[in-house]
Amino acid sequence: MDSNYISDVYRSLRVEKITKRRGYISWDEYFMGVALLSAQRSKDPNTQVGACIVNRDKKIVGVGYNGFPTGCSDEELPWNREGSFLNTKYPYICHAELNAILNSISRDLKGATIYVALFPCNECAKAIIQSGIKEVVYLSDKYKDSDAVKASKIMFEQAGVALRKMETQRHSLTIHFDETTI
Repeated sequence: MDSNYISDVYRSLRVEKITKRRGYISWDEYFMGVALLSAQRSKDPNTQVGACIVNRDKKIVGVGYNGFPTGCSDEELPWNREGSFLNTKYPYICHAELNAILNSISRDLKGATIYVALFPCNECAKAIIQSGIKEVVYLSDKYKDSDAVKASKIMFEQAGVALRKMETQRHSLTIHFDETTI
């Protein structure tokens, strides 16, 4: 048998190499997408915020959204934004960041990253710092002029927590619950 014949046979048996799919989402888009999806669980009629905590290995270790503490009635406690303090949601609501930390499957969040739609308030900043999270990735800083957010930024800077506004070319992700699209 001639060596050219063998080479031709091998060449003919080679399968065309398939390359990876294009257009898949980035890690940032994936984790922020999980945060935004979890926000859809919030019963707050005005503000829905979600958070997703990711460890150094890019594994999700905590997810949370804004809502009342477990066991407190979503029907009886107020959802008001204005009025006397006890007749508003503010003394009762747990923010997404705190819930993500408390819901975490790991007590070791050192070096983790938290993805959250809104820049964290000062109370959440304290919890983020105390938990050992070292990076905050956020979509919106619309309350940047508030004292609570200014205090957050001061604490984050002093504690060495990195802050990053998420930039993406995508404006949306679509989820289909139709089995024919899988």
